[in-house]
Amino acid sequence: MTTPDQFQVHCLKKHYAKRQVLDDVVFSLQAGQTQLLSGDNGAGKTTLLRILAGLEKPDSLQIDLGTGVLNWRRVKKTLQHHALYLHQHPYMFDGTVNYNLGYAITAKLTKRERQQQIDEALEWADLQQLSYAPAKSLSGGEKQRVSLARAWLKRPSILLLDEPTSNLDQESRQRTLSLLETFKSDGTAMLLASHDPMHFPSLIDQHLHLDRGKLVRIDDQSLIESDQTHPNFRSTA
Repeated sequence: MTTPDQFQVHCLKKHYAKRQVLDDVVFSLQAGQTQLLSGDNGAGKTTLLRILAGLEKPDSLQIDLGTGVLNWRRVKKTLQHHALYLHQHPYMFDGTVNYNLGYAITAKLTKRERQQQIDEALEWADLQQLSYAPAKSLSGGEKQRVSLARAWLKRPSILLLDEPTSNLDQESRQRTLSLLETFKSDGTAMLLASHDPMHFPSLIDQHLHLDRGKLVRIDDQSLIESDQTHPNFRSTA
């Protein structure tokens, strides 16, 4: 399947026990577009991201990636190929940063070609000086940059981010945002879950809020800076 330019979701439902976490969710993503997903703890943001990454099974879901509407079972492998989910606490494998980046390269390459790609990712994320540092010893911001560099090597068409700036200092947050801007300019569609709408004013094209299983579209982008004025928006602070 070719890379999708538009990603349309319909009839997304998910429940745990008697609780309806996602209730007939509908939305769409386009190449180069970033949508902010806000909501209280437990609202279902992570569940939504994992379903869209093909990692968690929904009760029902219809998706159109440009070739017609398919259910989750039929599109699961396609989602796993085109969409990449990044957890708020990036997982680092044992070994160096260089090794962690190499893990993202699945194509059959020569050793020299493989290292060339790794070197390009190191430069992209400004990690050259940490190439041979143990990945698990890095700071939170450095681990986030390694995680994004791995994603950059995989070239996903859809990037699903779970609290990418959580617990980062100002410098690390700005570095992360700069890398996300690069993904956006390269045409990657992004769905970004966060409790902090004010951190992404230049990155976000649309603001979605998840509340009691329903997805509410926040049309006025100025509400990212004054979200309490919207009658359908509850503060996530």
